[in-house]
Amino acid sequence: MATMATAAPPRIPGLHECLLLMEQYGMLSNIRRHSLVVARLAIQLLEGLCAMQPNNPQAAKELVLAGALLHDIAKTPCLHSRCDHAQVGAEICHKEGYPEVAAIVAQHVRLSPFATQRYEAGQFGAMELVHYADKRVRHHVVVSLDERLEYIIERYGNNNPERCQAIERHFQRCGRLEHLLFRWLPFAPEELGIF
Repeated sequence: MATMATAAPPRIPGLHECLLLMEQYGMLSNIRRHSLVVARLAIQLLEGLCAMQPNNPQAAKELVLAGALLHDIAKTPCLHSRCDHAQVGAEICHKEGYPEVAAIVAQHVRLSPFATQRYEAGQFGAMELVHYADKRVRHHVVVSLDERLEYIIERYGNNNPERCQAIERHFQRCGRLEHLLFRWLPFAPEELGIF
């Protein structure tokens, strides 16, 4: 009788391993602080969803944590070059054997798969939680989407109208995500980060 092969569970790095990877890839201390705050917010979002919907499956806490901690793993080497830190970060995570984390890292800037129907049903994955949490943290301070947008345009817009419009479009999409997400949470967007 033939036995069916079962898929191996995903490999997700724990906190200690994430911190080692941050060190290994030379993550600057300010980027590390930013990542730690993003992780706290992403976990706060996940815990709020779980509290409000105990019977609705949510993202795995370990995956949310690892995705948030490693979302900027390539930010330091990309600071002085024109590389796409989300893409390079995803490549690093793949190389390290973490494809599920790589998918989160790849989408933390733009979030191209936008699943409105899933969000309307109160289902948000690690990718959405990390993406949104990242958009709410400027350096290591929790700010509104508008404040973060202003900073991103000033820092990365390069006085290029097309680039600035693209950034604004991404933030409009994140605003829609915020609206859908907070329909399922026991706190308001301005209360995020109050622990």
